[in-house]
Amino acid sequence: MSTSKRPAPAAGSVPVRSGLGEARDAASPLVPAAPSDQSVGLSGEGSDRPAGRRSEGAAERPTVRLRGAPVPQPPAGPPRYAPEWLRLREPADAAARAHDLIEPLRAGLARLKGRADGLVVHDLGCGTGSMGRWLAPLLDGPQHWVLHDRDPYLLHFAAVAAPRAAADGSRVTVETRRGDLARLTPDALTGAALVTASALLDVLTAAEVGKLAAACTAAGCPALLTLSVAGRVGLTPAHPLDAEITEAFNDHQRRTGMLGPDAVTTAAEAFAGHGATVRAHSSPWRLGPGEGELTAQWLRGWVGAAVEQRPELRERAGRYLDERLAACGAGELRVIVHHTDLLALCRPTGGTS
Repeated sequence: MSTSKRPAPAAGSVPVRSGLGEARDAASPLVPAAPSDQSVGLSGEGSDRPAGRRSEGAAERPTVRLRGAPVPQPPAGPPRYAPEWLRLREPADAAARAHDLIEPLRAGLARLKGRADGLVVHDLGCGTGSMGRWLAPLLDGPQHWVLHDRDPYLLHFAAVAAPRAAADGSRVTVETRRGDLARLTPDALTGAALVTASALLDVLTAAEVGKLAAACTAAGCPALLTLSVAGRVGLTPAHPLDAEITEAFNDHQRRTGMLGPDAVTTAAEAFAGHGATVRAHSSPWRLGPGEGELTAQWLRGWVGAAVEQRPELRERAGRYLDERLAACGAGELRVIVHHTDLLALCRPTGGTS
């Protein structure tokens, strides 16, 4: 599930690489790096101001506390998920996420014991921080977001573009932590009022999902886990190869033990097994002529993953990709990529007081 920083292949070229999630290597994050006292003031949306420099008036803006040295330039190897891809998909993600889960989430948060410094939200596999930019302005009260990711380059982007204010104008602050989801323990979520993630569940194994459910249950906090692939894609106009590409892509998603389209069912069972109340809601991407660039990139990754899984598809898939990209460029292609959002309301334990 990746789109690298390399130029996109030309039409007709089928890239052999995985699909298009928000995070995998970049999404595995729960052992904090050594703490640092460095902080930056936010000088504007998406600013790339190096950490450690404050702009004038920064004291009036939220403070970003960076744990571990921030990286304002790419590391030696490119991040698994390029900021350009995450930027491209962010509007579609925001439009797709299930707003119907916000009210139940607010009700669940209201049942938790309050903290003097407000809600502490742990965002797992944060990428460039799109979940915080979407959710923080929908929740009332002061919030402190702990952004977890393996990739320091993405953490830098997330920090400098962090949300500034909650729905009621309360202050939002942010810190970043690097680490590995495979080493997640309940202690990592001590004090959490909410755990969030986006496009994460489908690239986890059943064991990793079990650890996540156990950790959230131990912390007694809700979990809002959005945009997990559902294994269904609808393309208009239809094509005879649609079903075969979809099947091959779904098989690719399940490689090396990852859950792929089975993720939401597995996660719902894991959380329910710990006594949580679980709600699931459809959250599809709906891509039309106005999302042509995103659609084209998604097509290349989707078909490329299918070919990687089934190399015998290469020749037919190349022609298919040609046709689909041509229709996309002409504004004639519409795509629905089905996802599911999951809200797990764990029983409060008092750990958030």
